[in-house]
Amino acid sequence: MLSGLWTGFTYGLLGLVLLLAAVVIVVPKMMGGIPLTILSGSMEPNLPVGSLAVVLPVEPEDVRIGDIVTYLPNPDDPTAITHRVIAIDNHQDGSRTFTVQGDANATADDPVQEYQVRGRVAYAVPWLGYVNSAVNGEQRSVAVYVVAGVFLLWAVSLWWRAWHGRRAPQDEQAA
Repeated sequence: MLSGLWTGFTYGLLGLVLLLAAVVIVVPKMMGGIPLTILSGSMEPNLPVGSLAVVLPVEPEDVRIGDIVTYLPNPDDPTAITHRVIAIDNHQDGSRTFTVQGDANATADDPVQEYQVRGRVAYAVPWLGYVNSAVNGEQRSVAVYVVAGVFLLWAVSLWWRAWHGRRAPQDEQAA
């Protein structure tokens, strides 16, 4: 019975890992998006710190009030900000500027130009941003060793069960 429970647990864990990989890696890549980790509380409670937000490219003319967009405030700095659009200003030359504000912030950000907008948040998964940061950040080597160790333990457990299963009938015959 214990062996059956262990088998069910390991297959369930494998299924969960594959599902998370699909949500975090496969789906964003297929849709042309990128996964970003929410690092501040400016969008709480909708996007808590540590959430993984999948940002898909968007044309500036498709941005609407209420959308959560990611933009680069400074062209020399790759730090992105993800906030909600609260107003859109159309100018006579056909360009637009967006007024954005974090849900938890009291004031709006400086106006955002069309060229600064990088994408719109398609979906977010709480806590998975920590995993994304671990895999893509400075702790990458630690995460790789941990994942490799888990898979090694899983492989050893499968080998042990197979070896033990073959040995049991031989012991019965010898007795």
